[in-house]
Amino acid sequence: MDIRIFKNEAEIGKAAGQLFCDAVKENPSCVLGLATGATPVPTYNYMVEEYKAGNVSFKDITTFNLDEYCDLPKEHKNSYYSFMFENLFSKIDVNADNVNFLDGNTDDPEAESARYAEAIASKGGIDVQLLGIGRNGHIGFNEPDAELERFTHLVELTPDTIEANSRFFASEAEVPKHALTMGIHSVFKARKILLLASGKNKAAAINALVKSNITTACPATLLCLHPDVTVICDEDAYSLV
Repeated sequence: MDIRIFKNEAEIGKAAGQLFCDAVKENPSCVLGLATGATPVPTYNYMVEEYKAGNVSFKDITTFNLDEYCDLPKEHKNSYYSFMFENLFSKIDVNADNVNFLDGNTDDPEAESARYAEAIASKGGIDVQLLGIGRNGHIGFNEPDAELERFTHLVELTPDTIEANSRFFASEAEVPKHALTMGIHSVFKARKILLLASGKNKAAAINALVKSNITTACPATLLCLHPDVTVICDEDAYSLV
């Protein structure tokens, strides 16, 4: 595991964004797994800047988002679909036909999960998967539990995750209680994994990732088993290690 420590979110964004841009320059038709939340925004900002400067084109890439809320309209301002278009897709030259999301409003989560896995496989798998990390060590919406799902699946969000996500909604009561997410095995099929973390509220999770035994009580610790993981975090997130 390659751990890189920076001073602030802007430096994290530049380092992670450069990794993505380099991957696209090396393989213009590469497949990117993308994540949402506050942490990757500086990364997406850097990618937009590089595109506007004429340093990289994203017109031939394919993207798959890690997860999506259930029972939230796709056009809702807090859907992950809306997040990605607001922060990245509307600002670069990606082909909209190559942008893929889970359908959180499906009546058949199992069929939707299978469809998504097949779509990823049809593109040859994900080349670089971006991850955040929850305060409780979740990756995607794979929450701490005695057992973890292997593949894309429906998950009930924990109270801690709901509380953490409530800052994006008018009240905690409005936060969706379920989501569709790639499972651990699905994440691990990516050729390279890039995990970002910033702030003291992620320090316990990063400490567990780096120093604890591998356990489903902290799903992020399973990343130690993947052959190509880069962790990019700031000094606050690394402060307990």
